[in-house]
Amino acid sequence: MSRLRLFAIIAVLFAGLPLSGCLFRSRVVERPFTGHLQSANQAQLIAYLDDQAQRVHTLQATVDIDTSVGGEKKGKITDYKEIRGYILVRKPAMLRMIGLLPVVRTRAFDMVSDGQNFKLSIPPKNRFVIGGNDVILPNPQQPLENLRPQVIYNAVLIQPVDQQSEIAVLENDRQIITDAKGHKLEQADYALDVIRKSGSAWRLTRKIIFTRTDLLPHRQITYDESGDVATNTLYANYLDYNGISYPTQIEIVRPQEEYDITLHMVKVEFNKTLTDEQFTLEQPPGAQVVHLGQPQAGTSTAMAGTNRP
Repeated sequence: MSRLRLFAIIAVLFAGLPLSGCLFRSRVVERPFTGHLQSANQAQLIAYLDDQAQRVHTLQATVDIDTSVGGEKKGKITDYKEIRGYILVRKPAMLRMIGLLPVVRTRAFDMVSDGQNFKLSIPPKNRFVIGGNDVILPNPQQPLENLRPQVIYNAVLIQPVDQQSEIAVLENDRQIITDAKGHKLEQADYALDVIRKSGSAWRLTRKIIFTRTDLLPHRQITYDESGDVATNTLYANYLDYNGISYPTQIEIVRPQEEYDITLHMVKVEFNKTLTDEQFTLEQPPGAQVVHLGQPQAGTSTAMAGTNRP
């Protein structure tokens, strides 16, 4: 049989198949975003992060906090009602975060950190947690104990690229967005991959994604030493605060601990004087003391004085 005759037979067979059969499949291709896109190079994006970081020395914010806990590991997801909170940050590493219970406005939690160690008071559980910032011991039964101050600190203040110890690589990336009519569009963006030396090897530590409609960071992904996603932070609705571009919504997703915290900025103030007393926390009388990473015995001398921001 000639090759031409064989091709003709195959063509006839295919023509006779119903188009609705499983042999043929169609898929929707996202249309490219046709709005105005801005351009920047690697040096300009690094300079932007450095400039914004240099402008901020302290941050004081009143926030509304939405929280959800759970996922595949826990077998369910629990959403917690929006609560009012306060965040204080003072460089180089001081942080305090307070959450108030709805209606009664008593404290749901109070956490302070000096950048190395932290203390977390949970009055409704009568627990006082003490540990190093790097101690990771997920406790699905006590979701608030999974909070770590450096996660909040690095989310509310995107750190600049340390050009002494880090390498940044620019990547042309794309993301899927949804327009006002509900259509999915493919939009170009920039991803700044930050690589740091760990021992004798280099590893990807975080990825900062800039949307090209405004050249602002709208997402930051941090990775653990195994290369898995540790934190996925989303930024939205930027406002200008005297030269400081800052998002009014920050969503912090921790996939491994299975919790999600969204901060809605009610009021934000930069570079106000914050005292040492505002970053101290006293152990409540009678509270059960939990030393993370240590046997549950004894107590620890707590920082003196509790001050509401």
